[in-house]
Amino acid sequence: MNRSSQDTGSRGIHEDRKLYVVDSINDLNKLNLCSTGSQHLFPLEEKMPDVGTNSGNESHSLFFVGLIIVLIVSLALVSFVIFLIVQTGNKMDDVSRRLIAEGKDIDDLKKINSMIVKRLNQLDSEQN
Repeated sequence: MNRSSQDTGSRGIHEDRKLYVVDSINDLNKLNLCSTGSQHLFPLEEKMPDVGTNSGNESHSLFFVGLIIVLIVSLALVSFVIFLIVQTGNKMDDVSRRLIAEGKDIDDLKKINSMIVKRLNQLDSEQN
């Protein structure tokens, strides 16, 4: 017949819960008995806050303000990206023009080199 302290503790909590439930039911019954007359203890307007009027409009306006801010920021980012694309295109055009010009210079240098080699070969053949 020895019971552990856990059994008595859990049984005590269980009994406390039962008492709490019974007290709550008794309190509700008292409220129902007192309010059976034509008057209520609290008017419904005081019990329930006005949920849907101003807070709904404020949340909608905040949503739209946030949406407008997000759209403005995204437009700024897109504009910046377009600016970078155009700048990169301009730089690529400059680089390609320089490469074409340098390519022509290299071709001219090759022609001059071949002319010098031919002339040196001619001078070498004349000396022999």
